Amino acid sequence: MNSEFGIANVWAQGDWVTRSVAILLLLMSLASWTIILLKTLDVLRYKKLALNAQRFWQSKDLASGLASLGADAANPFRLMVEQGTEAARHHSRTEAELQDALDRNEWVTRNLRQVVDDFTARLQTGLAVLASVGSTAPFVGLFGTVWGIYHALVAIGTTGQASIDKVAGPVGEALIMTAFGLAVAIPAVLGYNALVRGNKGILHKLGRFAHDLHAYLMTGARVGSGKAVGQAFDNAQKD
Repeated sequence: MNSEFGIANVWAQGDWVTRSVAILLLLMSLASWTIILLKTLDVLRYKKLALNAQRFWQSKDLASGLASLGADAANPFRLMVEQGTEAARHHSRTEAELQDALDRNEWVTRNLRQVVDDFTARLQTGLAVLASVGSTAPFVGLFGTVWGIYHALVAIGTTGQASIDKVAGPVGEALIMTAFGLAVAIPAVLGYNALVRGNKGILHKLGRFAHDLHAYLMTGARVGSGKAVGQAFDNAQKD
C-alpha cells in the first residue's frame, strides 16, 4: 500500500469528527469483546455447576446434598435449595398467619421463581450492550465514511484535480470506516447469539431442577423418581 494512504493517513488527515468516530468504534469493540469473554466464562462455569447439581439427588440427606453443590455463594442451584427449604420452613412456622393468604405450594413456588428471575437477570447483564453495538456500529462506521468522502471531495474540488488516481485514494480511505464498523458489529452479533443460546440451556436446566425441588419439598419425592428422596427435609424441619 502506498505510504501516502492507509489507516495511519486517515487518522493523520482526519478532523475531530473522523477521529471521534474511530475512537468510538474502538471503545465499542473493547466493550463488546470484554463482555463476550467474561460472559463466556460465566456460561462455562454455570454449565459445570448444572452438571454437578445432579449429585444433589444422589445424596442421602439435605446437608450432604448442599455440600455436594459446593460453597459458591453465586451457585444458583445451591441458592435455590436454600431459599426453597427456608420458604417451606417459614410457612410451617407461621402457618396460622400465612394459610389464609398463601398455601404452602404457592409460597414455595414464589420463592423458587424469585431465584430463577434473579439469576435470569444476572445472566442477561451485558447482553443489551452487545445488542446495541451490533445494531449501531455499522451506522457509526457509515457516518465516518460519509464524512470522510465529503472532505475528500471538497479537497479534490479545491485542488481541481479529479483524475482517478486523485479520487481513489481519499475515497478508499474513507471507506475504511465502514469496514471498521462491520468489524466491530459482526463479533458483537455473533457473541450475543452464542451467549443467548448458552443462557437458555442453563436456564432450562435450572428450571428443571426447580421443578424437581418443588416436588420434593411438597411430597418428599422427586418427580418421576417413584420413591422418596429421603427424610432430609422432614428432619430439617424438626431441628
